[in-house]
Amino acid sequence: MQGVLTGFAVIAVVIGVGYVIGRRGHLGANGREVLTKLAFHVASPALLFTTLAQADLSVIFSSRLLVTAMSTAAAAGVFVAVGAVRRWGLGRTTIGALCSSYVNSGNLGIPIAVYVLGDASLVAPVLLFQQIMVTPIALTVLDLSGAGEKGPLWRRLITPLRNPIAVGSLSGVAVSAAGLTVPGPILDPLQLIGGMSVPAVLLAFGISLCGSSLPGRGSDRGPVLLSVVLKSVGQPLAAWALAVGVFGLRGAPLLDVVVTSALPAAQNLFTYASRYRVGEALARESILLSTILAVPVLVVVAAVLG
Repeated sequence: MQGVLTGFAVIAVVIGVGYVIGRRGHLGANGREVLTKLAFHVASPALLFTTLAQADLSVIFSSRLLVTAMSTAAAAGVFVAVGAVRRWGLGRTTIGALCSSYVNSGNLGIPIAVYVLGDASLVAPVLLFQQIMVTPIALTVLDLSGAGEKGPLWRRLITPLRNPIAVGSLSGVAVSAAGLTVPGPILDPLQLIGGMSVPAVLLAFGISLCGSSLPGRGSDRGPVLLSVVLKSVGQPLAAWALAVGVFGLRGAPLLDVVVTSALPAAQNLFTYASRYRVGEALARESILLSTILAVPVLVVVAAVLG
């Protein structure tokens, strides 16, 4: 219980600082854009590389990862189906699908894994799956749905290799898979740069809240509400049903997969939406609402399954 409250308190404080910065204009008119670009092109790739380069890739074969993958696909698939019927557009639907299924496994998942589950490594399967599979696929779709779609075929085929987030993730996985150790003079600066990622994302998110209307009341109300319901209720229920009914998980393993699935939408999704200039309001409002709802949802999950 303490881990849930601690994790959310840390995030709330940093977002609040970003909001104050935005209100006072300390970073100027382009402050949010600069922070977003810093996180997307520099800090996040460094963070993902250093994290995955030292990760134990054996977790990709665990039943917990299969539960995560299947519950993620279920939540995202429902949003994609509705988006296709309602004709919300490829880019907007992609952002909504991410908000429905892509959990905050980093800056919130790690502290909750430590304080609620008792082991930070338990969030590793989610982090690996999202960065190895979900992120490259989603960003490739976003690339191809925008300006990149008009380029030559060869350029479109190597889209994942030109995306800094995907490059950082896949490079880290390659280093880990090869059993290599990154030398300190290389690893230390990358870790220092990567340390800017989470604060930059949260500050940019806080700045974006300045002048914004209340969530769920604008033109994106339908997609926002659908993504929040899927993220806060649909994905945890799917994870529980799969874990119990298909894989027979009980006790601590069951608690692990349901808690990680109940985490809110990740703040870096707003970075992706801002980078591609699509679904920004959808991402901002979905992240905010799912983060607020995650507090009672995680408390209930921890009380029932803990």
